[in-house]
Parts: sequence; C-alpha cells; structure tokens
Amino acid sequence: MHKKLGFMALCLTVSAYAAEPFDDKFRQLEEILPTPTAYRTASGAPGHAYWQQRADYTISASLDEAKRALTGSEQITYHNNSPDTLNYLWVQLDQNIYKKDSDSRMMLTQPSREAWAKPAGPDDGYKFEGMRGILAGREFDGGFKIKTVAAGGQPLKYVVNRTMMRIDLPKPLKSGEQFVFNIDWSYNINEQQVLGGRSGYEHFDEDKNDLFEIAQWFPRMAAYYDVYGWQHKQFLGTGEFTLEFGDYDVQLTVPADHVVASTGELQNPNDVLTATQRDRLAKARTATAPVVIVTQEEATAAEKSHSTASKTWHFKASNVRDFAWASSRKFIWDAQGFKKDSTNVLAMSYYPKEGNPLWGKYSTQAIIHTIDKYNKFSFDYPYPTAISVNGPVGGMEYPMISFNGPRPTKDKKTGQVTWSQQTKYGLIGVVIHEVGHNYFPMIVNSDERQWTWMDEGLNTFVQYLAEQEWEDGYPSRRGEPRNIVDYMKSRNQVPIMTNSESIAALGNNAYAKPATGLNILRETILGRDLFDYAFREYAQRWKFKRPTPADFFRTMEDASGTDLDWFWRGWFYTTDPVDISIDGITEYGVSTKNPETEKAWKKAQKDAQPISVSEQRNKALPKRLAEHPELKDFYNDHDEFTVTNKDRNSYNEAIDKLEPWEKKLLDQGKHLYLVDFSNLGGMVMPLILEIELKSGKKYIERIPAEVWRYSPKKITKLIVADETIVGITQDPYWETADIDTSNNSWPRKVSQSRLELFKTERDKNNLMRDFNTPLKGKDDKK
Repeated sequence: MHKKLGFMALCLTVSAYAAEPFDDKFRQLEEILPTPTAYRTASGAPGHAYWQQRADYTISASLDEAKRALTGSEQITYHNNSPDTLNYLWVQLDQNIYKKDSDSRMMLTQPSREAWAKPAGPDDGYKFEGMRGILAGREFDGGFKIKTVAAGGQPLKYVVNRTMMRIDLPKPLKSGEQFVFNIDWSYNINEQQVLGGRSGYEHFDEDKNDLFEIAQWFPRMAAYYDVYGWQHKQFLGTGEFTLEFGDYDVQLTVPADHVVASTGELQNPNDVLTATQRDRLAKARTATAPVVIVTQEEATAAEKSHSTASKTWHFKASNVRDFAWASSRKFIWDAQGFKKDSTNVLAMSYYPKEGNPLWGKYSTQAIIHTIDKYNKFSFDYPYPTAISVNGPVGGMEYPMISFNGPRPTKDKKTGQVTWSQQTKYGLIGVVIHEVGHNYFPMIVNSDERQWTWMDEGLNTFVQYLAEQEWEDGYPSRRGEPRNIVDYMKSRNQVPIMTNSESIAALGNNAYAKPATGLNILRETILGRDLFDYAFREYAQRWKFKRPTPADFFRTMEDASGTDLDWFWRGWFYTTDPVDISIDGITEYGVSTKNPETEKAWKKAQKDAQPISVSEQRNKALPKRLAEHPELKDFYNDHDEFTVTNKDRNSYNEAIDKLEPWEKKLLDQGKHLYLVDFSNLGGMVMPLILEIELKSGKKYIERIPAEVWRYSPKKITKLIVADETIVGITQDPYWETADIDTSNNSWPRKVSQSRLELFKTERDKNNLMRDFNTPLKGKDDKK
C-alpha cells in the first residue's frame, strides 16, 4: 500500500491496537530473585561476609581386579566456616545408586513404554533396550558397605538415607571449628556398559582385560551454604554434585602392571614408573607435540599377562572439589606440556589400543586447545595436570581428569581401522566439553544437583566458542540459534529454570538452550566486547566459590551495564519461543504541495489501478463522440490532474511560509514506510531488518528489544529510506532462533520442500500387506 502524508504529519508513534491485558515482558526480576545479602550482593558479586565450607581428605584404597571391588579408608577434616552451629553433618553416598532397592533402580520401571522401548522392526514387536540393565541391577550387589564411622577412636552415630548419610556429632560444631572423623568402606564396581552411570569397568573379551574408571568412589561431604543450607537432595542420576573444596592426599593400590591416571600430581614416580617412562615424561613438559609415555607396543605386551603383585600410586591435589581416577594395564599414555601466562599444565591422554590411531592424533591436542580457549573467556587454568581417559563412560568430568568415549571402528574381516566424521568431531567435542568442565563447575562451583544448566549450559556455550576456533566450519552441535529451533517448536518443554531431576529433554533444555541463549546475548543483544567482559567477570568473581543463578544474572547485567531482565525472564523462566512476523507494510511519501509533483503522483496512482472488466469490454462498443468530434471540449484533453494557475499560486504561498529546515526536508525526497510486526511466539527479541532498495542496495537496521516495551504483541515501526524499498527480511542471518521464518519477509517468500516419491521398505511392506488383506467393507477400501 502506498499513501501520502501531509507535510506536517511526520510525527509517528507505535500503533495502538485493541486493548488486551498488558503482559509486561520488561518487568524486573526482583520479584523472583532472592534478596541481596552480605553474602551475595545486588551486583552479583560475593559479599563482604561470603563464606564457604571446606573438607580435606586423606584416603587409602585398594583395587581387587579379580573381584572388581574397591576397599578404602578415609579421614575427613571438615571446616565449619559458616556463621552457624552444626549438630550433624551430611555425607553423599553416591555408589548407593547401585543398591537393588535404590530410588534410581526402582525408577527404571516407571517411565512409559515409549520412553524406554521401541519397535526394532515391523515384525519384531518390542525389544526393551533397558531390560539387560534392569535384570542385571536386580542381581548386582552394589552400593557402599560402611564398616566404621568414627572420630578419635570412638564410633559415631549415623543414619543412611539412601544416597545420603547423616552423621550425628558428639557435640555441636561451632563456627570456626573443625571436626576430624574416619570412614572405612568397600563396594563392588559395576560394569558400566550394563548398569550405566558415571563410572565402572569395561571388559575386553579379546584380551581378557578390564579398564576401570573410578568416580563417586568414596563418601564425600555434602555442601552446606547460605542459600539452601545442607544440599541433601537424593542422587537420582541426573542432578550431579555440588561439593566442598579441599586438599586430597590419596594412595591407590592396584595391580603392579596397571597404569593409573588420576586427579592431582603423582608423588612417587620412582616407585611406579620405569626410568624410560620418567625420561619421556620429562621431555613431554617442553615438547611441541604429544610424547608417548607408554607406547601401544608396551601396552599390548602388558595385556598378555596379569601380575599378581601390586603397586601403590600416591597422588596429591590442592583446592579441588572432587577426586577421580582410572586404572588398566591396557593404557597407552601420551603427554604434552602447555605453558601460557599463569597456566603451567601437563596435558595427558590414556587410552587402550582400541582407541588408536584416533586418540593418539586428537585427544591431547584437544586438551591443550580447550585450556587455551577457556583461559581466554574465563581465567587461567590453575591446576598442574589435565587428563582425558578413553573408557566405557561416554563423557564425564572431574577435577583434572575426564572420561571420554568415542573410538574408531575396526573392520572384523580386514582389521582396517577407520572412523566417521561424526566420530572424529564427537571425540574432539567431548574432550573440549569434559575438560572444559574443569572451569564450570569444578572451579566455578555451581550447585549441579539443583541447576543443571549452570554447569552444562555455560560449559556448552564456551565449548561452542572453543570449537569454532578449532577450524573453519567446525560442525558444532549446540550453540547456533538455528540448531535449537526444532526444540523451541516442541511441546515437551519445561523452563530452563527447572530442578535438575524434573527436566524433560535434558540435552536440549540444560545444554543447548542456555548455550544458544548466551550466544544470542553475545552476538545480537550485547555484542562481543560487552558480553565477553561480563562473562569473564562472572568467572573471575566466582572461581573457587559457589554461585547461584541470581549471581550469574546480576553479574552479567552489572558488568555489561545493560538491563537484561527481559531476556532472563523469557529465555530462562518460560518456554516461549521466538516467532516475529512481518504482517504488513505501508509506504508513505511526504506531500510536497507542489502541484506539478503531487498531481503527477496522483495520476500515476490512478493509472496503476487495474482496469475493470466492464471498462475492458466497453472499449469495443461504438462511441458517439467518435462520430461527432464537434462535441469535444477542454476537458477531453485535460482531467483533474491538470495543473492550473490557481494550483501554482497556492503552492508558492505555502512555500513562502515554510521554515528553512522544512524546505530542506522537502528537497531530500525521503521515503517513509510503516511496517507492522507481530510477536506470535511470546519471546521478545531485537528486530534485525535487512532492507533492500530499488537500486539493489541492501543494508541492516538493528532495533533493540525495547521496541516491544509498550506493546509486547504488536508494534508498528517507521522506516525512513533514501529510495523505494522493494523488500524487508526480519532476522536474515537466523540470529534469534525464530521458529517460523516463512513470515519473516515482505514480500513473502515461497517455501521450498520435497515430496517423497520413493517408498521406504516399510511403506512397501505396508502396501503389500494392505493389498493382500481382504476388504471387509467399502469403508475399509484405501
């Protein structure tokens, strides 16, 4: 539509629409966020009175390879740094998830059929994929066997509540005091690929060896902090852990021919490594490429015999919140040092021959890349080692060590080893992700049992940034807005701000959606400079501390100087998608009052109108005027668009009355457009408009999200152009995860898709079945 505005009617505002209940997308989050305190400030920083508990551990453990069991003794020194007096302590017993009657084991039978079973083929009925694990779980004697809990040689009263244990103190533990106690325990190690979980063993039939990945392996202090008090939620499998920082002194006794990878630094290399291995390790610290410490040939030779002797590996780790390790005679081991700024780390990979040559090529390189890039966006890696282990666990993180799964494929006939593109990038991506977890949450110690997104979402976001600096076109699974669109369209959603155990579609909700939201903040809303400064400020403020969602939201706003409450509210607290539609556009020209111009414009408008059907047909009829030309007069050659002297005089009088700035505006010949937008999805976003002019020139106009502040459902935006606009596209680069791009353009663009003309085998089978089935009646006929 093209209209003319009177010259003095240039002041345009947001259009008014029918009154509806006002949905304030920009109301502040203070009604939701906790009140700032002396522990956590309104700026999102730790307060002057911030406190944090501490737990130091001395542990001795022995691995019984034949029985696949672990026995241990530990001493815990618990420091009460809180202002509170404690009458009891809570300890996590995560291995109890493998008890036959644990909540997690019992819940395996609860989901609907569709959640854990699927037809394996058209005639096979249902194959229950979880059946093996369910049946094995009924037979497996899992969980901690607590032998003693004592302090100063005296037994302590304790109560085991599934995956938690309450220890009643002999006297109240006052603020500033510490309590030392001992726990002796044992448990059977699960077969990870049968019972699942974050640790366990893998058995290799070909060489009759096991590979152990050991985590959640000792009773650990639960967190106690100002927001929730004791974090004693049961471990059900999804919500992970929030733990206290401390120092670890750990001795691990394993078969003498095993190689151990562990959190911390090895204290007794002379006792457990050969002179050749120690020499290779020393060279690795300054090497420019990974150095092999235990070669594939050496590992393969070790597989052929099992030592009956044992060795004790001694490790120490300072200021970590957990401890994990892995052990096997199958391990190939490579290492390379990385030193930059205050980071001085030895990156190491441990993997069986089944992981090569893929692991030898990529794992340690990916560790170093991760630390280099995560340092850039957060803080310098503070620990002396960073380890990637290949074993049964697909991907899991602990301080200084991670367990990662992808392996190449060996052809059973030819013995040739190959890998797919998916496997290659799957390995690089999982190493980046799990090593990256050292930063979030192993150092920025968020409460994973409550908020999965605070470790997985933030870490997935930085993983995306690191992947994009690996190579051009790196196929990141998560981070790009276009990759979350299908999930944003779906109905099986819960808000990101949902407790860890209540999340539907965990990967999309806790990993992809928060990572995508942060990418949108960085690229579209704040810009890279503001975002990167604020995100790094958050990481710096909260390293070795325990932030909450409010601390993250407030820090990002405080350090960027931007009110983002509308974004947190929409993206994190609702399931509203982004769907912004261009509904219509009206072109306005500024009326110059010049009769020569305006009457010519009006004539052109009329000439552009379609000729009616009657007029088309009437042209063939004989006309009287054609037979009697004497009937013609002035008006047969002129019409209402003819400029008269009166018109010219009126125009000259009007021009004389204009101010200089008004005359200048007239001369510029601007084109004015009113564009109508609808917010169909509910989530407000900035408008990113690609405007195409008649000359072919294109340019981007960015309008902040606040344009929706007074009318969150429908707005009209004035666009001023130097020439005629022939096209407008909203979100041309797919920056905002808009779920329907078909309504993002004016004029509308034709959507392209494909009709499937070739039937699948299932379709053919169904067709033959229908063809051979006798018809029961006319209504059954296809």
